[in-house]
Amino acid sequence: MTYTAELITHKNKKRIAVWYPNSRELINRFKKLEDARWSATLKVWHLPDNKENRLKFDLEPEPKTPHIKFDKIEEIENFKKYLNTKRYSPNTVKTYSEALQIFLLFYNDKETKSINNNDVINFYNNYILQKKLSISFQNQVVNAIKLYFKTIKETAIILEKIYRPKRERLLPNVLSKEEVKKILGAHSNIKHKTMLCLIYSCGLRRSELINLRPNEIDSKRNVVVIKQGKGKKDRIAPLSPSVLLLLRDYYKTYKPHTYLFEGREPGTKYDERSLSEVLKQALNKVNIKKSVSLHWLRHSYATHLLESGTDLRYIQEILGHKSSKTTEIYTHVSIKSLQNVKSPFDDL
Repeated sequence: MTYTAELITHKNKKRIAVWYPNSRELINRFKKLEDARWSATLKVWHLPDNKENRLKFDLEPEPKTPHIKFDKIEEIENFKKYLNTKRYSPNTVKTYSEALQIFLLFYNDKETKSINNNDVINFYNNYILQKKLSISFQNQVVNAIKLYFKTIKETAIILEKIYRPKRERLLPNVLSKEEVKKILGAHSNIKHKTMLCLIYSCGLRRSELINLRPNEIDSKRNVVVIKQGKGKKDRIAPLSPSVLLLLRDYYKTYKPHTYLFEGREPGTKYDERSLSEVLKQALNKVNIKKSVSLHWLRHSYATHLLESGTDLRYIQEILGHKSSKTTEIYTHVSIKSLQNVKSPFDDL
């Protein structure tokens, strides 16, 4: 029998779809297979994705991956509920619950209440360090462990003795004003152009741009109102008159319904990956080879403000930084003061 088999996900279940020549005899034979079903939507017969059916239709065997025990799944679900009640953002809930799952899976055969501080250290040494995972990931794990073990009554963990890795002192990536100008002028598509211009001109995070609504552009006061940014904080950022003109042209063309920048379906948010692709296309057009991310535009905005003489306290407010120490990092990448330093090489 000539057929084509493929792994699919249908109605949130893993299935094996099988295509073969239309024949009453073949259909009758297929119907006799356990849990064989016809999908009117996909126009194909499909079966459960299991070892037996993979062998039957010459598909690769399913890789062996450890399954977290049911009691730990329940604990993770309860942890998610706790984070949601504390109004953590969806991204934070996802990040922390996934970090906790990795940690609990590492101790799958050990009762959660008997996991202790030595186990945490062992996890650092034999999982994070061996896999050469980042310090930021280790910090996520620390946050998740601390929050989780704070919520359960029986624990051998002493929260105060869970240490954090030494923070890396990384400087933010900054573009020159000339590079920013090239990037922002790369697109002729007014939607793409406006999104990138608004990110730079207001120092927005990617998620903040995507969540903006039309009524949060206050044209009378020339400000953008950023609702529930990082840390669930509202703030305002000054709006450039030039960007306001661009926004008006964009609005007349696209007439957004719910969000300022919407996806293909009216009322839906613009996709984060598509926004990153917009930047990537701009970089290609102007032949900038650096691995620029959207966050570079935010860093560049802050640095350029500092170099133009804006007080750090105002920059902190505009960016929505909780601590002034976060904003002070831009003093290390500003070249305004460095330009006045004469190299002794010039006197040789």
